[in-house]
Amino acid sequence: MTTDPAAASSPTTPAAARRAPAGAAVLREDVTEAIRAAVLEELAAVGFSRMSIEGIARRAGVGKTAVYRRWKSKLHLVLDLVQAFAVDGLPVPATGSLYGDVRALLEVMSHVLRHPVASAVIPDLLVEAARNPEIADAVRGALLDGERHMAQGIVSAAAARGELAPGTDPGRALDLAIGPLYWRQVVVRDEIPADYLDDLAASVVAGLKTPSPAQP
Repeated sequence: MTTDPAAASSPTTPAAARRAPAGAAVLREDVTEAIRAAVLEELAAVGFSRMSIEGIARRAGVGKTAVYRRWKSKLHLVLDLVQAFAVDGLPVPATGSLYGDVRALLEVMSHVLRHPVASAVIPDLLVEAARNPEIADAVRGALLDGERHMAQGIVSAAAARGELAPGTDPGRALDLAIGPLYWRQVVVRDEIPADYLDDLAASVVAGLKTPSPAQP
């Protein structure tokens, strides 16, 4: 019996049906997570300026190609880590009072600042940002966009309720709230007492209700 060459090459034959489809390779999530973990280890060991894709790949047990498939540079890789723990997309607190909203914001930010990225990545990036405008712009966007959105929502709602004067600067709210918290948790690395966030929220509210010298 002769075999029809056309039938042998037909796409309906079992051999063709078993053939893997062409297209981009699927990125394995376990490899992605291994690379992210390696970045944290590499940053802790050598810092951002000396960190290399080669070193990250070696720690993750993968080839450099696996890293470059996911991120085009070490800056993009690190910013991906920063953005992953930022507060983008979180709803603006809506407790019905300025104090309650500020207290909720502080709770969120205190949790965020306990993440390893806050202690291992951000301080080093801020040093690099002072020397590199590209890094400065990228870090500013990654870190501040979500916080600014939340502060704007809190201040606007408080002004609508009559708790704050119209035109109160949301940036001032962030300075009063996040500045002390970042200093305590990331720079000094002190323990946070049980009532610290309550007291800080009260101080922030009092500060926002006190007109700044620039306000009439």
